[in-house]
Amino acid sequence: MPSFIDRVVLHVAGGDGGDGCTSIHREKFKPLAGPDGGDGGHGGDVVLVADPQVTTLLSYHRSPHRSAGKGTPGMGDWRRGVDGADLRLPVPEGTVVKDRDGTVLADLVEPGATYVAAAGGTGGRGNFSLASSKRRAPGFHLLGEPGERRDVVLELKTIADVALVGYPSAGKSSLIAAMSAARPKIADYPFTTLVPNLGVVEAGESRYTVADVPGLIPGASEGRGLGLEFLRHIERCAVIVHVLDCASLDSSRDPLADLDTIEAELAAYSTRLGQEENDPARTGRLPLMERPRVVVLNKVDDPDGAAMAEMVRADVAARGLPVFAVSALARTGLRPLSFALAALVEQARRDAPAALEPVREVIRPAAVARRTPEVVANVHRIHYPGEGEVFQVRGDKPERWVRQTDFTNNEAVGYLADRLATAGVETELVKAGAHAGDSVLIGEVEGGVLFTWEPTVTAGAELLGARGTDVRVEDYHRRTNVERRRQYHASMDAKEAARQQLRDEAAEGLWTDASSWDQQD
Repeated sequence: MPSFIDRVVLHVAGGDGGDGCTSIHREKFKPLAGPDGGDGGHGGDVVLVADPQVTTLLSYHRSPHRSAGKGTPGMGDWRRGVDGADLRLPVPEGTVVKDRDGTVLADLVEPGATYVAAAGGTGGRGNFSLASSKRRAPGFHLLGEPGERRDVVLELKTIADVALVGYPSAGKSSLIAAMSAARPKIADYPFTTLVPNLGVVEAGESRYTVADVPGLIPGASEGRGLGLEFLRHIERCAVIVHVLDCASLDSSRDPLADLDTIEAELAAYSTRLGQEENDPARTGRLPLMERPRVVVLNKVDDPDGAAMAEMVRADVAARGLPVFAVSALARTGLRPLSFALAALVEQARRDAPAALEPVREVIRPAAVARRTPEVVANVHRIHYPGEGEVFQVRGDKPERWVRQTDFTNNEAVGYLADRLATAGVETELVKAGAHAGDSVLIGEVEGGVLFTWEPTVTAGAELLGARGTDVRVEDYHRRTNVERRRQYHASMDAKEAARQQLRDEAAEGLWTDASSWDQQD
């Protein structure tokens, strides 16, 4: 049996960017032809696309983890890595994208509307793009950035013109089946409808859609019964139709009490939506409690139902609500109802505000004399486990530069120091009260890079010597194989000399080996 899923938590991950390449061009008669390492490819994005052919979020309920393609590393001979493939995920029209805190990120209403749920990482630069007039042959490259990883909540809100609401077994499914070609499940027990049903109704030249919202009960706005699972499906409807059961066998209920109960639940749910969801300027729709209402007195084919309808008809009309007595089973009274709903829908469409043209952002740069340098990082003093008080540096650029640095390469570390100094990070550290030898953390406490800060006295590419060297780490020396063998033989000779000295001292009687003592005493 097909399942209807209208809310899922989707775990998305953008593709990682490929690393750059460190390479020197080799060609006959050109022994030093310069760097030719290419950049890494960018990671793919995870994109949500509103698709009219998709009606449920079932596939994401079963497979909630989705990731885009990764970028490939750069190669020599100026070859750039291949970008990772974007992952396009089709979702139904009317899908609302939220974060874990409930903040709305996107509302995919129009067909083809897109939203980038997770951006791919940027590919690392190769040593060819890092070369400059003063750093002619970089011996390092930048690493690719990891793709964005997020958890987003997808909520499907049915897009329909008319919403049928009412108690369970009020006849909503029978009514939509009688008015349209929809064939929902119909039975004589409560909560027969477990998913919203859509039907298309034609009344003259007008065509509109009707949504059968599963039965509501007192406390639905607080989650009782099906509650909030399906109340969201009435948010986009232009007209609300109360379907009242006039032939209910429950003596404690009557149509007017049912109407008051459902109205109270709608009012409570409207309050929970907040001002943003009820703002016509933002949504293009009237607030939920100000939308047109129509009352349908159903089951008048039953003698008791017909008598009850005659009793309450005047009271409902006194509230200023249009009233229609119908029988979904006998298909009586449906034509006036369908044309009345068509008129309300057409009026709502005419009153809907026209789509506003996007406002172009006007950038007015400050005067040159008043322009202040951009602050790329914020520095705060925090407590770091195991280290005590440290200075934490937070900023998009410094944290991105750290992720791109290969800390096993001294020249890459020197390049990072140059970037931080040029961007003014060291100036911000001084303003925060940092001194030489203090611990500095770049990034978050979990996953950040911690190091001992030594202020840069003179920094720049002009200080770089041969490729792969840096004067700031010139005390670092990597032993060659010849030096390793020489040190090994020297160590073995020293050990042998120490053993020979012990043997000579034993021969002279300066000391004896305890294992050679006889048990003569």
